[in-house]
Amino acid sequence: MRPAILNPLFAEVAALKGVGSAQVRQLARLKISRALDLAFHLPTMVIDRLAVDRVDESLVGRPIVVPLTPARHDRGGPRSPLRVAAVDRGGQWVDLTFFGQTANWAQTKLPIGVEKRVIGKLDRYGQKLQIAHPEVLAMDGPTPPPLREPVYPLTEGITNRRMSQLVAEALGRVPALAEWIEPSVIERQGWAPFADSLKAAHRMEGARNASLDRLAYDELLANQLALLLVRADTRARRGRALAGTGRLVQPLMASLPWALTNAQNRVIGEISGDMAQAQPMLRLLQGDVGSGKTLVGLIAMLTAVEAGTQAALLAPTEILARQHHATLTKLAAGLPVRIELLTGRDKGKAREALLADLAAGRIDILVGTHAIFQEAVEYHDLGLVVVDEQHRFGVAQRLLLANKARVPPHVLAMTATPIPRSLALTRFGEMDQSQIDERPPGRQPIETRVTARFEDVAAGLARHVEGGGQAYWVCPLVDGTEDEDEAAATTRAAFLKVRLGEGKVGLAHGKMKGPDKDAVMADFAAGRLAVLVATTVIEVGVDVPNATLMIIEAAERFGLAQLHQLRGRVGRGSGHSVCLLLRGEELSETARSRLKLMRETNDGFRIAEEDLRLRGAGEILGTRQSGEEAFHFADPERVQTYVTMARDDARLLLDRDGGLDGARGQAARVLLYLFERDAGVALLRSG
Repeated sequence: MRPAILNPLFAEVAALKGVGSAQVRQLARLKISRALDLAFHLPTMVIDRLAVDRVDESLVGRPIVVPLTPARHDRGGPRSPLRVAAVDRGGQWVDLTFFGQTANWAQTKLPIGVEKRVIGKLDRYGQKLQIAHPEVLAMDGPTPPPLREPVYPLTEGITNRRMSQLVAEALGRVPALAEWIEPSVIERQGWAPFADSLKAAHRMEGARNASLDRLAYDELLANQLALLLVRADTRARRGRALAGTGRLVQPLMASLPWALTNAQNRVIGEISGDMAQAQPMLRLLQGDVGSGKTLVGLIAMLTAVEAGTQAALLAPTEILARQHHATLTKLAAGLPVRIELLTGRDKGKAREALLADLAAGRIDILVGTHAIFQEAVEYHDLGLVVVDEQHRFGVAQRLLLANKARVPPHVLAMTATPIPRSLALTRFGEMDQSQIDERPPGRQPIETRVTARFEDVAAGLARHVEGGGQAYWVCPLVDGTEDEDEAAATTRAAFLKVRLGEGKVGLAHGKMKGPDKDAVMADFAAGRLAVLVATTVIEVGVDVPNATLMIIEAAERFGLAQLHQLRGRVGRGSGHSVCLLLRGEELSETARSRLKLMRETNDGFRIAEEDLRLRGAGEILGTRQSGEEAFHFADPERVQTYVTMARDDARLLLDRDGGLDGARGQAARVLLYLFERDAGVALLRSG
């Protein structure tokens, strides 16, 4: 049960004063449905107005509140703005300018000779002082806006004044809450209580940064506490030991044409050690593009099959699921193991037969998208879950798949997107972590060059194709824009078909239907196409060893992590590979730094840390984080500053301060509900 003290905050917005059905719909566009959402809807800037009786040059550029008396209405031509010449109490003339208003409106709203309170920014227009589109109020009329007014993100139909009223009512519902932060942290940081900090953050006063720091810390503490609860719950559950016999793994290893790297052997040892314990494994495997994670994942799955259970591999996209299925089938060729694919596209009798075989235990390894944990999917005995591109899934989705097993399964999460330590803690703090930090033997570093010479790149591509090579050409857009932006996949594909020949160029992008996109990818993989023009749909899950040239057009528009992922599509064979970053003429300092780093290093872990530093509060890892990882207050800079402190604080609470049953623990329960850390809350409900 949610603590009763929070009920006023979780009330629907319809319960607030003056909110009707139309305003409920308007607020929904801002993802605001409860008083809590309003309380967490912070302003982005503040207007500081000056109340004056007279205007002069020194006030140009300032928002002001001033009494003015209209003296003349000037409509001008039919397309001209309405101008009202007004005078202040010292005799200074000011033009009030309105677009789209009539003389009749002016006579009603600004009658000549009647002093009005005018609110707006004073500007200069030619030789005259002017206020464009001011707010006009009667001198004895409604209360003018405050001199200091926070400005909120808005949507059509809701004014800033109305949003301020709604936020004020929501903040009035924030109760005084018992403190959940360790007292020494509060004292050291000099933070005010939660409710005071939230109100101060809305006022945007001098101490706002300290208030936001406190709110970010609260959010990170809730996050870390939830992850530690998930971890503790997983460890407390009785799973089962899955010890391999070697009957599948040994023949696989013997059939490999190359030796495993030391890093792969180390990680395999960590994973098999975890799986040999009755306590369910919960491990995150980070490996840079091309480091050999898929093979490590297969060895873990074969170990589960050797122990008499089934394994499932969850991928975020159909393209990646199909790629994994093809790779695993090829690697395991000749082994007595059945590997099948299930996606949302599979329908009818074929799907029914597959599900029947899965439930009967005739399928050893199932690969697929989120379709593999839908309600109708039943496993005979699921022992291991492997989640690929882990950063695209939330804790809740992992738990959902884990619920498909008779006893808690072992979970191995994998990501090819190296994650800065601070972000790894916020998203995967409940998991043990392993890294593959070596490239397989024979894989050469990818040579990266930066150029602005489009024609040279096109000519170089033609020579590459004539020599029997294959290449990718990646664009940031699918279609050209109104200003004829040519960095679009459709435009570039048409150009290259003319240049290289119709049958040599394929096009793949996210707007295409799945089967069409798969057909193009298959043609490229089989060598029937020389060039694949694409958007970032090829960022993960395309493996064509013969493709040794990657061209990324308008490279300055991509994030570092994205550029690194795209570059990793080449360099997958033993041949020398090149990545050409084709840039625009004008570059920002950030873009320049980004491209320079790409040229200097192939190390994904260094790139990830630098990406975090360069992007600041921007979107991290190039993908919207799902479910529980979305933060209201904790931007990446604050994550870096406070996540380790929050993790230590959460550990202290659980290990020393009486856990969730002590005084601080009771306050922390409220915190989990307040920030809706669902994984942690679900465990509170069940235990």
